[in-house]
Amino acid sequence: MAGKVFFSVSMSLDGFIAPGSLGELMGQQWMELQQWAFRQRFFRENLKLGAGGEEGRDNDIARETFERTGASVMGKRMFDAGEQMWPEEAPFHTPVFVVTHEKRDLWERPGGTTFHFVNDGIERALDQAREAAGDRDVRIAGGGATILEYVNAGLIDEFSITISPVLFGSGIRLFEGVDASRVALEPVRAEPTQRVTHLTYAVRER
Repeated sequence: MAGKVFFSVSMSLDGFIAPGSLGELMGQQWMELQQWAFRQRFFRENLKLGAGGEEGRDNDIARETFERTGASVMGKRMFDAGEQMWPEEAPFHTPVFVVTHEKRDLWERPGGTTFHFVNDGIERALDQAREAAGDRDVRIAGGGATILEYVNAGLIDEFSITISPVLFGSGIRLFEGVDASRVALEPVRAEPTQRVTHLTYAVRER
């Protein structure tokens, strides 16, 4: 049985998931947004950032998100940023399907991540990701514009937002341009921890 299609992101209190320009990625604001994750033992192990790290519910959620994911889909903007920043052993360890107009051969990385470049739209990328994921879930990894395309196309089953206690003021808003007339949400989980609040919703058509 096919798994779910979901996304999982960290978001600032004022609704932003990334700075406005690629040059600001990994800057102070973005690091504050993601600080909760970088503290977790699982995250540190996955990115090979060294020993140590916190254990607890935040760590469990980071691990659960990784373990449910059988394949990922991302946009070209996210891939371009990640290609420069990810370690040699990219952190996905699954097939990743990049929605792009660029023609490019697949790119295999150590540790099980293989990037496939899909030139014929978001639905074709999702079809390939579903096939690769088997009975596990497909994660729409980002960025914001790609997530929004999938939401507005009615292709998202569930999403999780981790609210971080940081304000951006400007940048990329997660739901800027959402077609609210066709999307209804059903709460699944609201779980506060000492550092952040994890919110999960099932998506229903209106």
